[in-house]
Amino acid sequence: MNLTIAAVGPVAPEVVWDRYVHPDRWAEWSPQIRAVDCSDSPVRAGSGGRVRGPCGVAVDFEVLDVDAERRSWTWRVAVPAGIRLTLAHTVQQRGSRTWTGLELSGPAPVVLGYAPIAYLALTRLVR
Repeated sequence: MNLTIAAVGPVAPEVVWDRYVHPDRWAEWSPQIRAVDCSDSPVRAGSGGRVRGPCGVAVDFEVLDVDAERRSWTWRVAVPAGIRLTLAHTVQQRGSRTWTGLELSGPAPVVLGYAPIAYLALTRLVR
């Protein structure tokens, strides 16, 4: 299943992009992330690591693509039971505001279950 969600806010696109590409900043705006272990900062294609969430949950990830000029990047997360979720992020200036979009791709129950949490994180990212 593919699902796109988005949020708009007042934070400048350069700031939003910086928050995205530095994994040590992810916990600042993403409430489901407690810590990140990553091979690179800023992330680049081939970066990998582990995202640590609440209750000891941890998932491995690999960054598939980063396009700094277009402010877009894609990564794949391996959730328990061998399930893969691909997340494609985009940041754009729209007038005086910043729009950030996320396309989620994976099994429908995982995508639908994660979408509300992701929307909350995106909203915090642009505020």
